[in-house]
Amino acid sequence: MDFDEFLPDIGEFGKYQKLLLWVVLLPCFVPCGFHAYNQLFMAFVPDHWCKIPELDAAGYTPEVQRKLSIPKEKLVDGSEIHSKCRRYDVNFTEIVLELEKSGKFDSFQPNSSWLTTSCNSGWHFDGDAVENGLSIVSDWDIVCDKDVYPTLALVLFNVAGLIGNYLLGYLQDRIGRRPAFFIFLSIQCLFGLATAMAFDFISWLVFRIGVGFTVPAIMGTPLVMCIEMVGPSKRTFTMLVANVAYSACLVLLAGVVWLVRPWRQMALATTIPFLSFFLYWWVLPESPRWLLAHGRTREAAKIMRLMGKMNGKTLPDDYEDFLEEKQAKLNHKTELPSKTDDVQNTTCPDAMEKTVTKEKKGSRHYGISDLFRTPNMMRKTLIITFIWFTNTSVYVGLSYYAPVLGGDEYLNFFLAGAAEIPTYFFLWPTMDCWGRRWTLAFSMIVGGIACLTTFLFQGDYVTTLVLYCMGKFGISASFVVLPLMASELYPTVVRGLGLSFSGVAGMIGPIIIPLINYLGSEFLVLPLMIMGVLLVLGGFGGLALPETLHQHLPQTLEEGEAFGADFSMRDLLKCCPDKPSQGKKETGAVNKHTGAAEAECHGLVLRGNDEEMAVQCPDSPESR
Repeated sequence: MDFDEFLPDIGEFGKYQKLLLWVVLLPCFVPCGFHAYNQLFMAFVPDHWCKIPELDAAGYTPEVQRKLSIPKEKLVDGSEIHSKCRRYDVNFTEIVLELEKSGKFDSFQPNSSWLTTSCNSGWHFDGDAVENGLSIVSDWDIVCDKDVYPTLALVLFNVAGLIGNYLLGYLQDRIGRRPAFFIFLSIQCLFGLATAMAFDFISWLVFRIGVGFTVPAIMGTPLVMCIEMVGPSKRTFTMLVANVAYSACLVLLAGVVWLVRPWRQMALATTIPFLSFFLYWWVLPESPRWLLAHGRTREAAKIMRLMGKMNGKTLPDDYEDFLEEKQAKLNHKTELPSKTDDVQNTTCPDAMEKTVTKEKKGSRHYGISDLFRTPNMMRKTLIITFIWFTNTSVYVGLSYYAPVLGGDEYLNFFLAGAAEIPTYFFLWPTMDCWGRRWTLAFSMIVGGIACLTTFLFQGDYVTTLVLYCMGKFGISASFVVLPLMASELYPTVVRGLGLSFSGVAGMIGPIIIPLINYLGSEFLVLPLMIMGVLLVLGGFGGLALPETLHQHLPQTLEEGEAFGADFSMRDLLKCCPDKPSQGKKETGAVNKHTGAAEAECHGLVLRGNDEEMAVQCPDSPESR
C-alpha cells in the first residue's frame, strides 16, 4: 500500500513530523559527521625534525638545533624548509665543544658538503604535541618512512564504509529502519570508545575500521525517514534541512576538536554524547511506509493513529480493520490465477496468450546490463556515474584537505563547513528556475575553476582559502542536485538499480582521494588542481544530459531510451525550461464514514522521485 494515500488523513507535515524532524532525526546526523572527519585531527602531523641527543644534552633551543643539525630541502614551488627526515651525519659532540669555546652560535653555518643520514635517534615534534598526546603521529612516530600510514588508514576507513553502507541498505529493507539505526549506533559507539584505548597504530587502525563501517551508513535511517514521514510537497524542504543539519554538524565538529585537542580525549568527546541517542529507542518510530510495504498493517496503524492525534486529525475506530481489509484486497489482486481461471483461459487462446505475455512482462528481472543495452541509456548512465564519482571524490577530498591547507587547521575546517550552508539558499530558487542541468553544471564549473585558480596564488594563504571555500560551495550544491536529477533520468524499472550502481561507483572516490591528497605534501595545490579538473569535466558532462524539470518520469526502458534521444545543441544551451500548463490535480483521501479509499493522483511524478531518493541518498555525502 502507498503510505501517501493516507497522509492527508493523518497530516502531511503536522506537529508530529515537525517534532520528529527537529528533535530526533536532525540530531541523528551528527554522529556521521563527527566520526567521518575526527580522524583527520587525531592523525594530524605536527612539525618535526631529527632528534640529536648531543644537542639535547647541551640544552640548545629547537631553533639552534635545527640550524646546526638539519639540512634544508627545496620544495616543488621553490621554497626551502628544514628537512623532516634527514640530519647531518657528523660528530656533534665535537661541534658542541667548538661552539662552547668560540661562542659563535649566530655565525656558525653547517658545511654543505657534510653527509646526511636518516633520523636514527627519533624525532622532535613542535610544541607540546608529545607531552599532551595531541596526535597519534607524535605518540607513535608515524613520520618519514611511515608518513603514508594515516593516508592508508583513511583508505581502509572508506573501504569499510562502502561495505557497511551496502549492508545497511539490506538491513533497512529486511528488518526495518529503526533497528538498523540502533545496530549501527551500537557499533559506532563501541569502536569509537575503543579508539581512545588504542595502544599502538595497528589497534587504532582496527578500531577506526570498525567506526568506518558505520559511516555514512548510520545517516541512512534519519535521511530516509526525513522523506518517508512527510507528504510529497514537503520532501524538498526536509531534504534541504537535512543537508543544512549535516553541514552544521561539521561546523560544530570544528569547535569540538579545537576545544579538545588530545586525540584520546577527542575520541571520547566525539563518541560519549551519542550514547544518549539510545534514549531515542522509546521515541523513534518505525517507518509506517516500511511497515505497510511489508504487510504489518496493525503496527503501521498504531503509529498512524498517534501521528493523526498529534496533528489534530481524528481517525475512525475501525481504522486498523480498514487497513487490513485494504491489504487483503491488494494481496488478492497479486495472487496467481485460480485453476478455474486456467480452465477458462484454455478455451480462449487469445486471452491466454495475453495473460502469459503479461505475466512474462511483469516477471522480468532487470539487471545492470539493461543500463547499457541501448546507446542513449548507456550515454546517460556513464555521464551520471562519472559525475557521481566526481562529486563524492571532490566533496570528501576537499573536506579531508582543509586541515592541511596551511594556516590554522581548525579555522580551515570551520570555514569549509560554513561555506556549505549558503549553498542551500542558492539551490532553493535555482533548481526550479534554471532547471537541474544548469544548476548542476554551474555549481561544478564555478567550483572547479576556483580550485584550479589556486595554482596562481601559491603561498598566498588567504586567497587560497577563499578559493577553496568557493570550491566547497560549488561541490556542495552539485551534491544535492545530482541524486534528484539522476532519479528523474533513470526509468522506473531500473531506477533503484541505476542509482545504486552510480552510488557505489561514487563511493570508490573516497577510497582513492586520500592518496591524491597525499601528493600535496610537497606541492600544496596539486590535489586542488586535480579536483578542479574533475569538477570542470563533470560540469560540462552535466550539460550533456537532458533537462528533467517539468518532465514526466520515464517508466520503461523504451521510454528511458527515448528521453533525451533527440537532444540537440539548442537544448544544450537552453536554460530556464518552460513550465507546462498544469491541469487540475486529483486528490484522494480515506472516507472516514465508509472506510473506503480513493487513490491519490496528484504528486505522482514527484513521489516517484522522492521514494527513489529515499533509497539512494544514504550513499551520497556519503561519502559525506
